Amino acid sequence: MAERDQSGLISTAAEAHEASALPCARVVHTRPDAAPTAEMQPLPEAVAAEAVEDKSPAQWAYERLILYIQNFEEQLDADHEVAMGFTGGDAGVMRIEGIGYFAPDIVTFYGRDEDDARTQLIQHVSQLNVMLRALPRAPEVEEPRRIGFRLAADLARK
Repeated sequence: MAERDQSGLISTAAEAHEASALPCARVVHTRPDAAPTAEMQPLPEAVAAEAVEDKSPAQWAYERLILYIQNFEEQLDADHEVAMGFTGGDAGVMRIEGIGYFAPDIVTFYGRDEDDARTQLIQHVSQLNVMLRALPRAPEVEEPRRIGFRLAADLARK
């Protein structure tokens, strides 16, 4: 059976069901020259292949965090790497070295703090607040580490 969508176009029931499973995203910027953001990009095939309602909140948060980190890194120069600032408290900043999730509701960040101490943040998806920051790359590292691209490549292997 065909249905009419808001634009007046007719779609099949399968197309309407597929469209309802796609995530909604929107962004508005004050600067007309703002770089494209994760909300403006299409989802990678492997991420879009699995219906949102079939994902745990942790998996869905994990996948979108990867897209945000990768987009942030695309805008960095060769002298900077992505780090994560913590909201609320004096926990500081973590250079992101890894991200994981434990379904249904835990997201984990692995990395190093400003003193190069090993750090791990375990967070419930209902409390998820992440601030991405650009930090100068470590002087002993020739090339900046780009965790977002490694994570995105892992998503594509699904």
